Order: sequence, then C-alpha cells, then structure tokens
Amino acid sequence: MVPVRNEAPFIGRTLACLLAQDYDPSRFEILVIDGESSDGTPEIVSRMAKNHTNLRLFPNPRRLSSAARNIGIRNARGEVVLVVDGHCELKDQQHLCRLAAAFERSGADCVGRPQPLDIAGATTLQRAIAAARSSRLGHHPDSFIYSSEEQFVPAKSVAVAYRRKVFDLVGVFDEAFDACEDVEMNHRIDRAGLTCFFTPDAAVHYAPRGTLGGLFRQLVRYGRGRVRLLRKHPDTFSLGSMLPGLFVAGVLLGPFAGLAWMPLATVYFSVLLLYATILLAGSIAVASHAKDYRLIFWLPLVFATVHVGSGVGLLWELLRPAKRMTAVAENIRS
Repeated sequence: MVPVRNEAPFIGRTLACLLAQDYDPSRFEILVIDGESSDGTPEIVSRMAKNHTNLRLFPNPRRLSSAARNIGIRNARGEVVLVVDGHCELKDQQHLCRLAAAFERSGADCVGRPQPLDIAGATTLQRAIAAARSSRLGHHPDSFIYSSEEQFVPAKSVAVAYRRKVFDLVGVFDEAFDACEDVEMNHRIDRAGLTCFFTPDAAVHYAPRGTLGGLFRQLVRYGRGRVRLLRKHPDTFSLGSMLPGLFVAGVLLGPFAGLAWMPLATVYFSVLLLYATILLAGSIAVASHAKDYRLIFWLPLVFATVHVGSGVGLLWELLRPAKRMTAVAENIRS
C-alpha cells in the first residue's frame, strides 16, 4: 500500500519500480491511497492503472497517513501488507521476492528494512541531509533504520511489512496520529510480544527533503508525533528523544537567565560554543566518511535544522492541551 499526497514528482517512478518487480502480477497488488492531492498525483496513478489490473487507487478524505494505511489494510487481499511511500526508489526488481523470502526463513510477524536517503540525481544539500540523517548525530540512537546487519530487532522504528494476523492481534493504525503513527503501531507490536526481522536485502531508498525549510517542517512533525506517542505510551520515554526539546528550551531561555544572573550568561555561551564545536567536528567526520568534503558547508546547517526542528515540534506539542488519545481496538475484519 502506497499512502500519498502531492507526490507527482516521484509517484510515477515509484510505481514503475513496483510494477517492474520480478514477481507474478496476479500474486501482488498495489493500493495507492491518495489524500486529496492537488498536484496531479491521482491522475498519474489513474493513467498507469489503465494498463495494470493489479494497481488500484483509493481516496483518503482525512489526508492523514495513518488513515491512508488503514484504508489500504481494509482493502488489501494479500497475506502480507507492505507499506511503500510515494517518494522512494526500489532499485532491485527482486525486492518483493526478497521480502517474501525474509518472512519465510525467519517466521517473523513483521519485517523491517533500512531506508537510506540516497536517490539518483540528488543535490549537494540532499546528499548532506542523507549523510547527516544516517549518522548518530542526526537520528535517534536507538533506531536500526540505517543498520546493515540482518537480525531480529524491536519493531518500533523499522517494521514496514506485516502478516495480516498482526492487525487482528494489535489493531490498526491510530488515526489520532498524523506523524509517528508507524512507531506507535510498532510499539504495540513489540508490547504484544510479536517478532520483527530486519534485513538489508529489502532496503528502500528515500528522497531527502530538497530544502532546509522542508527538512525543518518534517522534523517538527516528527517531534510533535513523539510527544503524542509519549502521552499514549509513557513507557516510550527516553532522555535521548527529549534532548532536542531541552536544547531549544535552553537556547530560548538562556539569555533571560543570563540577565538575571551573570554567571549563567557565561554558561550559556559556553554551551553554545560546545554545541558549535560538536557540529563542526561531526560534520568533518561525516563528510570524511562520505568522501565528499563539499558536504562540510551544508552539514552544520543540516544538523542544526534536525535538532531545532525536532525540539520545536516537541515543545509545540508539549505546550498544547493534550487531546484525548483513544486506544485502537478495532478489528480489521469488522
């Protein structure tokens, strides 16, 4: 299932990759769930569907990714449900075969995969975002999303393919979430004691945001989703996930503390200097690892955008009145 909204620049290529899979077309279907796109995305899908009977288009009036996934689940007829975003590349025509093989040899309830941000034709900024997000300074340290080792792992941030029985056991995606809905679902999977098998064989390549503004908005959404996840599942709390919020709060409140007591001003500027030093050192290390020193000019800005965007999202959601979070108990067969 492919949840989309305004993915016209990418959706044709993504669907072409799926349709070209070396897998019997009668044994897999592609369900595109469109959230009222205004850029011609549904028209592109409809044109392609005329030539491919296993490609279907569904409307998503709520526009949320969580709602799109649930529409896909309700209409899917296969034994395995796989989520593929509309802005990614499947560079291997054996992708579905490898995914099916991973389920078969592991016996797992769900399968996770790496999601490297390295599409063809990327700009220098996109390459910098890809390099930053795959480093420990640029993503949650507990995530396996950029791992390269095949192993059983917690489902939380990597599971993207599910046996149908999973939805009968833990319910569907919670539509109170407009970000982090996958992490919330996967947390329920982990809590239910179900298994997740991670395999690099099923890697999917994602398109990084093309601007710092787009990256900032993406991370704000992630930060807000993280707080909603914490409110529903307090056991997901970790200091690491809260650090961006603490950092942004410190940047905003530090000057006032310094005015109230001068020694705090020294501490404030010392911390900012330390942060800048860490960004510069991290940027040099990442650019060196990527063997592309042109990235050094972008990487400090990218890291700062990731940290500040996440922090703003966390604080924004924390300061808002908490909405009532309803548990997902709906059986997918109802």
